[in-house]
Amino acid sequence: MLSKTDAVDRLQPTRAPALPLAEPVYTRDFKNRYSNILRLYFAQLDAVIQGLLGGEGGQYLQSPHIAAQDTTDQYATASNTPTKVLWNTLDSGAGFTLNLDSTATAAYGGVYKIDFSIQFTNTASAIHDSYLWLRVNNVDLPGSSSKFSIPARKSAGVPSHLIGYSSITFEIDAGDSIGLWWATDLAYNPVGPVDGVYLEHEDVQTVPYARPSNPSAIGSIVFVSRKA
Repeated sequence: MLSKTDAVDRLQPTRAPALPLAEPVYTRDFKNRYSNILRLYFAQLDAVIQGLLGGEGGQYLQSPHIAAQDTTDQYATASNTPTKVLWNTLDSGAGFTLNLDSTATAAYGGVYKIDFSIQFTNTASAIHDSYLWLRVNNVDLPGSSSKFSIPARKSAGVPSHLIGYSSITFEIDAGDSIGLWWATDLAYNPVGPVDGVYLEHEDVQTVPYARPSNPSAIGSIVFVSRKA
């Protein structure tokens, strides 16, 4: 069994050994060499199996996943208009491609779970509703929508904030592309400006205390299971 002090971060894959052909005449030396090759191979198999089946064996497994965020403010195209949530930073990933159109394409089919956190900001003086939902291959995923009521601003020039979080489990096929979409009944327009709702990011802060940046969107998709 591997111990916590073992300086390894992955199990070494095994490969069936090339066993020597039998010699015309039996010798003890050949028998010992043959047995040693098998002994080494089975020892490697034991190490892999014991490592995987141990209480912490999951640390050696890598599953398809992707994690991303966006470091910009995001604005709806217009009020009551579906708008794609954007992602400009890939935090980690395996078995997924983050596309330039802010969708993620899966290399493997299966059951996946998506978690996302969106920072809504409302500059208007009334409560406004916003929705978030998934599209797979640009088609709405049934049952994936969540509604969020964004509180009215605190005062003129001081907006309100609300984190829209949801978690959805769904099936996809290899090659499917997943996108997150949103809409609001009153879209903020930074050019006007027109008060309303948008997705806000915040850069790293040092005053009144040091804290990391706030992405406007952060999310991950992780593999749960193969399809039944």
